[in-house]
Amino acid sequence: MNTTRGGAAMRLAGLARKEFLQIVRDPSSIAIAFLMPVFLLLLFGYGVSLDADRVPIAVVAEAPSQDSADFLAVLQGSHYFAPRVMGSMPAAERALLVGEVSGIVRLRANFSRQQRQAGGAPIQVVVDGVDANTARLVEGYVEGAWGTWLVAQAADRGETLQMPVDLQPRIWFNSELRSRNYLVPGLVAIIMTLIGALLTALVMAREWERGTMEALMVTPASMSEVLIGKLIAYFTLGTGGMLLSVGMAVWLFEVPLRGSFWLLWACSSLFLLAALGMGLMISTLARSQFVAGQIAIVATFLPAFLLSGFMFDIDSMPAVVQAITHLVVARYFVAIVQTLFLAGNVWSVILPNALALTVMAAIFLGITWRKSRKRLA
Repeated sequence: MNTTRGGAAMRLAGLARKEFLQIVRDPSSIAIAFLMPVFLLLLFGYGVSLDADRVPIAVVAEAPSQDSADFLAVLQGSHYFAPRVMGSMPAAERALLVGEVSGIVRLRANFSRQQRQAGGAPIQVVVDGVDANTARLVEGYVEGAWGTWLVAQAADRGETLQMPVDLQPRIWFNSELRSRNYLVPGLVAIIMTLIGALLTALVMAREWERGTMEALMVTPASMSEVLIGKLIAYFTLGTGGMLLSVGMAVWLFEVPLRGSFWLLWACSSLFLLAALGMGLMISTLARSQFVAGQIAIVATFLPAFLLSGFMFDIDSMPAVVQAITHLVVARYFVAIVQTLFLAGNVWSVILPNALALTVMAAIFLGITWRKSRKRLA
C-alpha cells in the first residue's frame, strides 16, 4: 500500500516537474504569465481613464464684465476644465463641431444685470453628446462650478445663499473618485483569466498536436495524475501572475488594499482553479491550438472583459444580459477583488461569490476529468 502511494507521489512529482520544464522552455508561456500582466496594467493604469479631467470647453461672454470674469476664474481654477474664451457663439459652435472643445458655456449680454434680480441669470450649456458619459460629466461639473460661484457671490455681498436643498455628498470606498482604483483591481481577474484559461488551453492543445499526450498514455500515470500535474504547474504560474498584478496595483498605482491579503489569495486560488478547469475543458474538446485559442478568447476572455463588471456596470445592463452574466466566472471574482481592494472584508459580498467560484471550479474540473477519462482510458 505504501509502495503504491509512494509510486503515485513520485509519478505526480515527475509530471509536475515536466510541466515546469515545459513552461521554462516556452517563452510564450512566460510572456503570457508575466509580461502581458505588466503590459495590461500599464495600459489600463496609465492609458485608460473614465475620469473627466482638463476637459476643453468654450466660454462665450457676450458682454464681458467683472461677474463673467469671476465665473471664468472658477472654471479655470477647477482641474475638471480647460476653458477657452471665445468671442462669439458661432466660433464656439465651430470648435464644438470639429471636436476642439467638448462643451460650450454661454453667458448672455444681460448676465450681470439678471443675476442680481430675483429670478437669477440663466447660463446656457451646450455639450457634445457623442460621448454620453463625458457629456453627463461636463454637465454635472458645470452645475457644480455654477453653484460654487453663486455661493462666493453671496458671501461677497454679506449674504447667505438660500438653497432649497442642502446637499452634503459623502463618497465611500473611493473618495478620490479615481477610475484607476476601480479598473486596476478588476484587471487582476482579466489577467488571471488569460493565464488560467487561455494559456492552459493552448498548452494542452499543443501536446495533442505534437503527440506528447499519446506518449503520456502509455506511461503508468493515470489521467488524474496527468491533470493534477498540470494543475500544480499552472496554478503556481497563475499565482505568480496574481502576486505581480497585486504588487503593481498597490505599489505602482497606489490602489488601496483595505481587505485581507490572505483572503484575496484564497479567493484568487478559487478563481484560478475555475479558470484552469475552463482551459483544460477546452483543450479536451479542441485538440488544435488555433481552435483552442479561438474558443478560449470567445468563451472566457471576452465575457470576462465585457460582462464581469470590470468595465461596465452590470446593474445598468438589460435584464437578459444580467442573467447571462451569472454564467461568467469572472463576474464573481471581480466583485470579490473590487470589494477587498476598496471596501475591505465585506463578508456579505465575499462569501456568496466565493461559493459560486467553488461550485463553478468543481463543475469545470469535473467535466474535464470525465471527458479525459473517456477519451484516454
